[in-house]
Amino acid sequence: MRVIAITAFLVARQTQAALQVDLNSPDSIKGAASLVASDLLTYYHGSEPGQTPGILPGPPPAGDYYWWESGALWGTLMDYWHYTGDSTYNDLITSSMLFHTGPPLNAYMPENYTISMGNDDQGFWGLSAMLAAEIGFPDPPDDQPQWLQLAQAVFNTQVDPGRHDTVCGGGLRWQIPMSNIGYDYKNSISNGIFFNLGARLARYTGNETYAHHARKTWDWMMAIGLMTPDGDVYDGAHTGVNCTDVFKAQFSYNAAIFLQGAAFMYSFTTGEEQALWQHRVQTLLDRTAAFFFRIGPIIELSCETPATILCKTDMLSFKGYTHRWMASTAQLAPFTRDTIMRVLRNSTTAAINSCKGPLHSGRACGFRWTMGGYDGLTGAGQEMNVLAALSSLLVDFQGDDDKNTRKGAPLTGETGGTSKGDPHAGTGKGADDPTHLTREMTRGDRVGAWFLTVFTLGTIVAAFVLMGTGRFEDREGMAAAVEKKNREKEMEMEMKKKELSIWYKIAREVVLRHQG
Repeated sequence: MRVIAITAFLVARQTQAALQVDLNSPDSIKGAASLVASDLLTYYHGSEPGQTPGILPGPPPAGDYYWWESGALWGTLMDYWHYTGDSTYNDLITSSMLFHTGPPLNAYMPENYTISMGNDDQGFWGLSAMLAAEIGFPDPPDDQPQWLQLAQAVFNTQVDPGRHDTVCGGGLRWQIPMSNIGYDYKNSISNGIFFNLGARLARYTGNETYAHHARKTWDWMMAIGLMTPDGDVYDGAHTGVNCTDVFKAQFSYNAAIFLQGAAFMYSFTTGEEQALWQHRVQTLLDRTAAFFFRIGPIIELSCETPATILCKTDMLSFKGYTHRWMASTAQLAPFTRDTIMRVLRNSTTAAINSCKGPLHSGRACGFRWTMGGYDGLTGAGQEMNVLAALSSLLVDFQGDDDKNTRKGAPLTGETGGTSKGDPHAGTGKGADDPTHLTREMTRGDRVGAWFLTVFTLGTIVAAFVLMGTGRFEDREGMAAAVEKKNREKEMEMEMKKKELSIWYKIAREVVLRHQG
């Protein structure tokens, strides 16, 4: 009887301590979001002596988190400020975003991370800078890079032919340095961020050139088979086989980054083209809702099952980005609002129920929202997910304006945006800078740069090659393991053969590179 009584007491205490939210009350949502934001920042130690400002602990093996996720963290907290009005963390957000700009180009390529950088890594910081401009986040001091300028710098470095090569008919590679495992992989998130930034810059500035590149990226994704007419968005493909080996793992943020970008294109265009983008938005939304929210809460089906979690640290944060980008879509494309807010509300209800872990005064949030409780998986990504879910619901409590869009919809330079831009940002024009990107990088440039890097930084490169291998496993191998479990035997055997071929090729390349 005593054991039963103690157990009942502990259960009651956990229930009482769990996150309490009334989703019909914006004040209740804001209060819960405030608690989760505070809990989230317990994972941040960048303000402590000896720590690097602006980043979560990492990258591995120094800590759990890669550099890009910190860029996503500040974007999540910007949205929190935008929806709640709580400016508690604004100074921290600004100082962190500015600390990692990477002068002199100020294109989010700081020296400490360039050797291991992917286009998606850089892109996530660019997305947060773009968001700051669109929501009227307080501008940096005049002597510092401005939000719009930073987003333009990221876009300009990625549109340069040195990044946007013709292998597979175009598209960005996952990794930027030739030395990295993943340089031979063209993936959806890198190209999705580029598409997304292009659409947003077009809408904010009115410059058609950005929209042109967004359209090209969309068409390339469709042509290569990374995106289908039915709205599936697959992970990536390898350049060595001309991108014919499409890896069909599906992650929610891949779908959502294109969904939001398509909504920006819908908002930017008119007439027949707007009707086309409306169709594309609807197709992506229907498929995203059916695939990732099939039973209510969002599920990362390529690495998450009720029995097994093969999601690595990166993947544990994807749900929050999807919630945020879908909420933004509802603002930009009003015809999606009812569906999106219904889907997000159901998912958020489940997210709240996961916040019953022993940390954070008994409200630590878990990852699997389908379990009806805490699953034992705690971290910054999980807290970001729930914070994003809560904040995004506040879109539903904002009224309509005279343009039949939701109040709080992203600003432009003509609708109240104050951030100053520079169309040449990130190009190095006018600067005595050997890393400027004002001309097309040739194959000889790349090879020369590779040998120089190996000669001067061999040990460091080797370390990052190992790190890159780990990230390749995180984003592809772990997802493949779950996918194989869910496929029929014939497809399972085909995938195994494909993986063996990939890993043989990777191992061979690593050996050849080190021999060179």
